[in-house]
Amino acid sequence: MHKGVFYALMAAALFGASTPFAKLLLVHSSPIGVAGMLYLGSGLGLLLWYILRAILPRKNGRESTPLKRQDLPWLSGAVVAGGIAGPVLLMLGLSLTPASSASLLLNLEGVLTALLAWFVFKENFDRRIFIGMLLIVAAGILLSWEQAPALGVPWGAIAIAAACLCWAIDNNLTRKVAASDAVQIAGIKGLVAGTVNVTIALAMGDTFPEGQTILATGIVGFCGYGLSLVMFVLALRHLGTARTGAYFSAAPFVGAAISLLLPGDTPSPPFWLAAALMGAGIWLHLTEHHEHAHEHETMEHAHAHVHDEHHQHDHEFAWDGKEPHAHAHRHLPLVHAHAHYPDIHHRHGH
Repeated sequence: MHKGVFYALMAAALFGASTPFAKLLLVHSSPIGVAGMLYLGSGLGLLLWYILRAILPRKNGRESTPLKRQDLPWLSGAVVAGGIAGPVLLMLGLSLTPASSASLLLNLEGVLTALLAWFVFKENFDRRIFIGMLLIVAAGILLSWEQAPALGVPWGAIAIAAACLCWAIDNNLTRKVAASDAVQIAGIKGLVAGTVNVTIALAMGDTFPEGQTILATGIVGFCGYGLSLVMFVLALRHLGTARTGAYFSAAPFVGAAISLLLPGDTPSPPFWLAAALMGAGIWLHLTEHHEHAHEHETMEHAHAHVHDEHHQHDHEFAWDGKEPHAHAHRHLPLVHAHAHYPDIHHRHGH
């Protein structure tokens, strides 16, 4: 399995599993309060990881490059959209929506991520990917329509769709800094978003639960938001934005499967039809194969790498031969053909 696909599926599994547990936590605090605790758990857990990684000895070379000043505008936009607005909208949506349907509605994040990547950031796509996205959109519409007779205007579905749009913006902005340290990126998002959301909740008079519940929320946040985001950033680096979003569409199925085991959530026939449509759309993405002759232009950047066919460069420093390692390096022009994704080295036109 391509390592980018593995990272994306791991991100999907971790985030998808957190959705039904986050819904259970809503009985203890407001949506904004829960969002804040989830992200603080993510940020604090990753901060500990970052510190331990810095002080403990490593057997291999340096595997990451820190964020640079020019990365900050992209990261700031990602934090506001995906770390602050997105989780608040999700928690509001979860409070009005069955967990199984909410989990599947989160597939819209992959669709909106791809649309922005294709038409705003000019990432390539083909008919197979487009049809897969249409199936996922159809499933999301079906789930929203199912709520209409009981709720009138499906505000829960609308809130979750808006959260997905925020995360789609976040994903495309994060892709701009994906070559940098994934733990640092995810940790900053968690700490900033968690602090802002908790502050807002306190200002609104929210009361927080007892320490045991806060700890449980933090653990869910560290796994479902922190570790998931680290994996997602690594996937962005290797797959590009739209493909990573497509693989990440597996997340709602994990959440839906877990939510069906919880009391008080019985799926209806439209739920299963929506699941089938989404499954077909994801299958089209998983079975994509993209290969053709392409040209690499001269490029300079810094990221963790091994010396494969794309990294045949000299070193201006004493290198101990350990891989992967990270440093600024220059790519010379190259023309070849192989299966590839629109990763950080394949952003060419077609």
